[in-house]
Amino acid sequence: MYKYKLVKKINPQDKAAPKKWYAIPISEVPQTVKAMTRAATENTTTAPIEMEAALELLGRHARQQLQQGHIVRVGDLGTIRVSFKSDGVENITDFNAGAMIKNPRIIFTPSKEFRESVLQGIQFQNAGVLDEGISYASLSDYKKAKGVTSGGSDDSGGSSIGGGGTGEDGEDGEGGFS
Repeated sequence: MYKYKLVKKINPQDKAAPKKWYAIPISEVPQTVKAMTRAATENTTTAPIEMEAALELLGRHARQQLQQGHIVRVGDLGTIRVSFKSDGVENITDFNAGAMIKNPRIIFTPSKEFRESVLQGIQFQNAGVLDEGISYASLSDYKKAKGVTSGGSDDSGGSSIGGGGTGEDGEDGEGGFS
């Protein structure tokens, strides 16, 4: 389950409109390389240390290729490339790359297959509410603290791409996931 919190924010396209509640992603702490390689190589003949070495080699190769202006394909995951912004000049002889190329960044573009396999069936779970600097552990805690009573369905906790949902605190409820 991918966790999110609800936060009241201004709509950036309409700053005059009243604030609305938006979901923001809550990312979990990344696994260590050792934990990831152990999990990824489970039930295979590949040793975790071999995968760690391969990742290290890929990282070194990718750095070198990106610095030379190449796009790096990472198996069926997608590609990595460098992008940047630039100031403009009217006269081409006035262009100074060192001063005018700005904000270089690394961009990962997932392959269509990888993107679809990740997003297909992803499920979302409410991990609370953040309001006026106070983090509430759940939607029901927020409602209780604010004296909010809900009319109608209280199934505001989560859902998956393609339908379904979970209870207000992200727990499976009637009509939710099984």
